[in-house]
Amino acid sequence: MAVEIFNRVELKYLLTQNDVNQLIPLLNEKMKSDAYNPGGKTYPISNIYFDTDSNELIIKSLEKPIYKEKLRLRSYGQVHDKNETVFLEIKKKFDGVVYKRRTSFSLFEAEQFLKDGTIPQNGKVNRQVLAEIKDLMKRYELKPKVFISYERLAFFGKDDSDFRLTLDRNILTRRDDLFLDSPVYGSAILKDGEWLMEAKAFKTFPLWFAHFLSQRKIYRTSFSKYGNEFALYKAAAKS
Repeated sequence: MAVEIFNRVELKYLLTQNDVNQLIPLLNEKMKSDAYNPGGKTYPISNIYFDTDSNELIIKSLEKPIYKEKLRLRSYGQVHDKNETVFLEIKKKFDGVVYKRRTSFSLFEAEQFLKDGTIPQNGKVNRQVLAEIKDLMKRYELKPKVFISYERLAFFGKDDSDFRLTLDRNILTRRDDLFLDSPVYGSAILKDGEWLMEAKAFKTFPLWFAHFLSQRKIYRTSFSKYGNEFALYKAAAKS
């Protein structure tokens, strides 16, 4: 969680519960479990995604341009008060490579910054990242648009620490009550028993992982949490 600036390739796959049941023993052998999910239990992640009044960022993203960017406020675990740590981050994708720049501060400090641009004087925040975020918000006149939460299992490679794999289930979304310290609820965008797997690496993916995908006939998908939420939102608006 301490890394604030990095780039990597991210590949996504949709898995059944049976796929996950077959994968977990292999992950326990080849990878290390994230500190947030000891004992094989998932941990919650909540996000507030920012966009324009006309949903410009997600519409551009779904057109699959060579370059795209998004802004989100994220918490790991349930937020109970304004003093808990959250992460504000820009996520960019250029020619298939993901670049993430983020900084952490309290939820109270984050809300103040997003409201009027106030930068905390605690010496911990990354001021360069905040300057980039402020510029992005000004260019697009961004505002909170969507809440997205999910339960996650995360693993890191034992032999290759650059390789990371996450498994997300129970993805819930809503377009009101856009606060990280509100209860977790919303509309589901995955089927019962379905998981979204993301494989992330700075360079290459391990051979054992490729073998697993081949044996299970699991193929890449372009699944986007925000993108799927937006598709459901548009469909509901037409009905």
